[in-house]
Amino acid sequence: MGRVGVLLLNLGGPEQLEDVRPFLFNLFADPEIIRLPFPWLQRPLAWLISSSRAKQSQANYQQIGGGSPLRRITEQQAEALKVALAERGEAANLYIGMRYWYPFTEEAVAQIKRDGIERLVVLPLYPQFSISTSGSSFRLLERIWMEDPSLNRISYTVIPSWYARPGYTAAMADLIAQELDKLEAPDEAHIFFSAHGVPVSYVEEAGDPYQREIEHCTELIMRSLNRPNPYTLAYQSRVGPVEWLQPYTEDAIENLAQQGVKDLVVVPISFVSEHIETLQEIDIEYRELAEAAGIHGFHRVPALNTHPQFIADMADMVVEALASPRKLFSDVVQPEKRVKIYPPERSAWGLTPFAEVWNGRLAMVGFLALLLELVSGHGPLHFVGIL
Repeated sequence: MGRVGVLLLNLGGPEQLEDVRPFLFNLFADPEIIRLPFPWLQRPLAWLISSSRAKQSQANYQQIGGGSPLRRITEQQAEALKVALAERGEAANLYIGMRYWYPFTEEAVAQIKRDGIERLVVLPLYPQFSISTSGSSFRLLERIWMEDPSLNRISYTVIPSWYARPGYTAAMADLIAQELDKLEAPDEAHIFFSAHGVPVSYVEEAGDPYQREIEHCTELIMRSLNRPNPYTLAYQSRVGPVEWLQPYTEDAIENLAQQGVKDLVVVPISFVSEHIETLQEIDIEYRELAEAAGIHGFHRVPALNTHPQFIADMADMVVEALASPRKLFSDVVQPEKRVKIYPPERSAWGLTPFAEVWNGRLAMVGFLALLLELVSGHGPLHFVGIL
């Protein structure tokens, strides 16, 4: 049947403080993260933003031990998945491809090629599909395959999203139930799902299914949990002056405090591993905000990490993918033929009224800020929220 490989895709993260600035540069140099009407602006703007944000980002990473645990946890997930596959009679090599830091996706593909893998399953560690996460990695892989014809000997299949799988939703429900059961009045606690946000234009202009999948995922987890608790879905981690999906996490927490909520059980719904956005943004920033607003019962559900039910479900996904018809990068970079991934079509470059407004503003802000930075050493981006 041929040698089998599984490629796990993830974001990546700086492992020490000196990695922070180059990691941020790689992140903001990706046109799936910040879309500009002029591609030549991408790298200068990425340099400006990464240089300006580095000091604050380093302080944030210092709060969680000086670096991201994402690589370590992903390696643990890969090892656990390898064991679970072996238990199902499937011997597989596991590979990790990070988008913005080591081990990069390109390195993983090179190793896959050297190992003579003949059948490959590409599994993003993002339950829900988004242009800026799975989409970016799929586009990169599509380009790598196009540039190296020898990779065409590999029979591969892609798993675009998997948020609706019963094993995943049951594992999430199990973690929530464990946290609820620690409380004196578990049925009265408010369950608060916090997902990573994306710009509204990704959904409305580019057709990104992320919001739809997040909302459906939340419903499925609550159905699996089968508890009477009220719940809220909000979005965190917005960057820049453009409108992102709402409600924003900080606003939703304050609104719940005004409604008299005392116990908040926070669920990081779009993250399967602990990293900066759970350990620092949720555990420190949002906890402080909640307590200042009057919510003193702030309880955070851990990320899945190597939860046995989650690992078992991933193993089942891989086995099913190996037995199912192939799904190629070209099938998933434009789900339902609606999602426009960079290089964008004309409408995503700012030639529709909605996209033109925010793309044009962001490009002009970045260009003027870059000139001011070069001349004076200071820039205005922090005034509009980019810094």
